Amino acid sequence: MLNEFHNRLAVVTGASSGIGLAVTERLLEQGARVLAMSRQLGGLAECAERFGEQLIWLAGDVTRPEDLARLANRAQSLGPVDFVVPNAGIAQLADGLDVSAFDRQWAVNGAGALNTLACLRGHLEVSASVVFIGTFLANVTFPGLAAYIASKAALMAHARTLAVELAPHGIRINTVSPGPTATPIWSTLGLKPEDLGDVANTVNQRLLDGRFLEPGAVADVILFQLSRGARNVYGQDWVVDSGYTVR
Repeated sequence: MLNEFHNRLAVVTGASSGIGLAVTERLLEQGARVLAMSRQLGGLAECAERFGEQLIWLAGDVTRPEDLARLANRAQSLGPVDFVVPNAGIAQLADGLDVSAFDRQWAVNGAGALNTLACLRGHLEVSASVVFIGTFLANVTFPGLAAYIASKAALMAHARTLAVELAPHGIRINTVSPGPTATPIWSTLGLKPEDLGDVANTVNQRLLDGRFLEPGAVADVILFQLSRGARNVYGQDWVVDSGYTVR
């Protein structure tokens, strides 16, 4: 895998923490150059120290057209782009009939991801590979997260058709849907610390190995999807959830 990623260009959004940071670290370790965009530097500071000029960071928000234009311009100067992981995402608790909650989360989770790829399309390598981030919750339910689930499920459906549309251009599109993963997103849901403990205990009972996934475990699957090893995989959603959805 080292030779495959070495000196090739990857773009990762939402790269400063969680799965996005883990994907960025894995790509850098494999010798890739990574153009990483996030609103804050966060965990990328350590990557910058370890990998130097291999990592190119842009401060930006995927809901802002001007930030995506800057991303596209930088990609053009570094390109062509071989790999894209539009990972930026948010989750907010809301009533299932609060349509505005869907609008807010779709703006980042869905439109943000699609607009990221759209702005890079003219700078993609002929054999580029793209992995969108879905959610295991598209197959189950989780009260309070209807808008989040809907935004991700819509993106996943869009990605399937997009895979067919872009395949003739040599661009391969797939989705990876993480299960309960130990990322900062849980602390952004507005739950009290004691509530987080209750959620974790409930979730862990459904995981076949009894614990939340580590971001690196999801990143490993994403890297395989990006790689030549998955060269015949188009429009698929790979669920990485420690068996949550099979119980």
